[in-house]
Amino acid sequence: MATVFETRDVTSEEEIREKLRAEILKIIAETSKINAESRWYPLVAGAGFFAASMGACMALAKLMQLMFF
Repeated sequence: MATVFETRDVTSEEEIREKLRAEILKIIAETSKINAESRWYPLVAGAGFFAASMGACMALAKLMQLMFF
C-alpha cells in the first residue's frame, strides 16, 4: 500500500499567521500610544484650567482697578 500524505498550502497559512502577528503588534503599539497620551491628559487639562483662571483673575483685577482707583 502506498502512503498517502495530506498536502496543505503551508505558505498561505504562514502568510495568514504573519498578517495576524503584524495586526497584533500594530494594536499593541496603538494601545501603548493611547496609554502614554492618557497619562498626560490630566496635566494638560489642569494647566489649561489654571491659565484660564489666571486670565479671568487678571481681567477682574484690571476691572476693579478701573472702577475704584
